[in-house]
Amino acid sequence: MLVVTGGAGFIGSVLLWQLNMAGIDDILVVDHLGHSEKWRNLVKRRYVDFWSREKFRDLVLRDALPFSVSGIVHLGACSSTTEQDSDFLMDNNFHYSQDLCRYAIKHHIRIIVASSAATYGDGSLGFADDLDLLPALRPLNMYGYSKHLLDLWLLREGFTDAVASLKFFNVYGPNEYHKGSMSSVVLKAHREISKTGRLRLFASNRKDLADGEQKRDFVYVKDCTAMIAWLLDNPSICGIHNVGTGQARTFNDLGRAVFAALGREVAIDYQPMPEKLSANYQNYTCADMSWLEGLSCPVSFVSLELGVQDYLQSYLEKPDSYV
Repeated sequence: MLVVTGGAGFIGSVLLWQLNMAGIDDILVVDHLGHSEKWRNLVKRRYVDFWSREKFRDLVLRDALPFSVSGIVHLGACSSTTEQDSDFLMDNNFHYSQDLCRYAIKHHIRIIVASSAATYGDGSLGFADDLDLLPALRPLNMYGYSKHLLDLWLLREGFTDAVASLKFFNVYGPNEYHKGSMSSVVLKAHREISKTGRLRLFASNRKDLADGEQKRDFVYVKDCTAMIAWLLDNPSICGIHNVGTGQARTFNDLGRAVFAALGREVAIDYQPMPEKLSANYQNYTCADMSWLEGLSCPVSFVSLELGVQDYLQSYLEKPDSYV
């Protein structure tokens, strides 16, 4: 049995699609649905059962799972960069992840966990997933810190040769619709352009940077799940690694890609960045993907233009926008 925590979420549900496409459905989905619309992400998917995270964690802690586990993909974390409940983040993102890693290592189970590019903080130390650099990183929010703590723990305990921790950069794509304010700029841009014909982006918060020229490593969710599937098939590859395209693109580029996919003329306006956001804003992210060199990885990351085109034309512009 393969366990996917956060399986009803954004990346998790697209991973289920990836696995189903490969004929794999011996999967336990673990998540917390609450009052959200995440359940819609599961409608098309095939899996054995759905458990709450509380039930799963309890059985893991008691070493009482009633079935054999072939692998764990742990995507079940709070991903809100604005979450203010630090105790919740400490338990849900850090301690829960520790529990699963200990269980997997004890039972020699392949485990892949989700980290984040938010661990790099302001980017002043670069974006290399170098273990020697790890202790010097300073995340800018509690979400990033909770992810960073797990990476530090893996390093300190010598578990980086038994766990794959993936630092996802700016992921966009289908099945993110429940994320609200944390959804990608691509989704927000599609909605705004479809409604008004124009797109608003944040003006620059730096005099030496033009409006809309802030850069991110935007990575399509299907490429992320292809990477996870490949790592499941290659359990010897462990460590703390980036998952991004290795290319930094501007928000203006993103806006132009959305307009192009919709067949519309570009019309971008700029609005002041809120002061609270500006204080901790990353103006540049770009994944160093050199860890893949020499590994014969078959996953290729699509360009921003091709990813946006597939997202809009295959999903957002269709009556059924779910994978």
